[in-house]
Amino acid sequence: GGAFFKIFLNSATHVNLFDLPTPGTDDDPEDILRSNIINLVGLLRIMLGGLNPEEDSVIDEALTETYAVRDITAKSDPKTWKDNTPLMSDFVEILESMEGTDSLIKRLKKYIKGTFAGFFNQQSNISIEKNMTVFGIRDMEESLKPMALYIVMRYVWNTIRTKLKKRILVVDEAWWLMQSEDGASFLFGLAKRGRKYFLGVTTITQDVDDFMKSEYGKPIISNSSLQFLMKQSPATIDVVQKTFNLTEQEKYLLLDAAIGEGLFFAGKKHVALSVVASPTENQLITTAPEEVLKMKEAKRKLESPETE
Repeated sequence: GGAFFKIFLNSATHVNLFDLPTPGTDDDPEDILRSNIINLVGLLRIMLGGLNPEEDSVIDEALTETYAVRDITAKSDPKTWKDNTPLMSDFVEILESMEGTDSLIKRLKKYIKGTFAGFFNQQSNISIEKNMTVFGIRDMEESLKPMALYIVMRYVWNTIRTKLKKRILVVDEAWWLMQSEDGASFLFGLAKRGRKYFLGVTTITQDVDDFMKSEYGKPIISNSSLQFLMKQSPATIDVVQKTFNLTEQEKYLLLDAAIGEGLFFAGKKHVALSVVASPTENQLITTAPEEVLKMKEAKRKLESPETE
């Protein structure tokens, strides 16, 4: 079976950005906490529109104190961490007890009061133990999508590190993360370290230009054992050609490619490939408006047959 979680501001699905992985027998709790705080600083840097060096230091100190107040430290029992996980509002309370934090507090208030609090200030209430789990952020406000994707991926990464088993993580519209240095760095770190935790990572993007503008774009591609390039626009084809060292013939193949056609790379070898979906697969995955309307109409007729 599987699960689908819709992520938006008023969703009943909650993911706490302060969640921690449970350290394994070979893990050092201090390393787990340190790594978690580094990732959180990166997320908060995105949420706050950047941090100056002084604010960066204050945020780091406040995060450490926020966990410590909840008895989450390198010396406490990791088995109790989950029940004591703090919220964003707890973090703001710690900032309020510190000097010179007025600007940070003002910028964070919107995440603990009002509409934003429904997503950013709640305890997690989900599980991803089923064979397939999908998080959908389509209905999240555009400006919040990079943060939502970062928070969801942090939750997934924590779960992966807590319980080792073979998994595949597919990140669609990965360019949302690549818009910021912290998001791109997190995605690269996950792709690079995933193998250690039996994790295979697939990144999908339609915006190659944004992806490659990041200093982590090419390393993420280089770290991938397989790549599949599909139809490209004239605006981005030169970047793609340079990145993948394509010939002129291959360049024009991608410019003229039909649905499902492209170039498949495996190591140093690559070949033209056409992927044809079966009728059943096509019904499941199609987003073509005319096909979607036909299926809805067919479903309506089945559910409401005309009486003679």
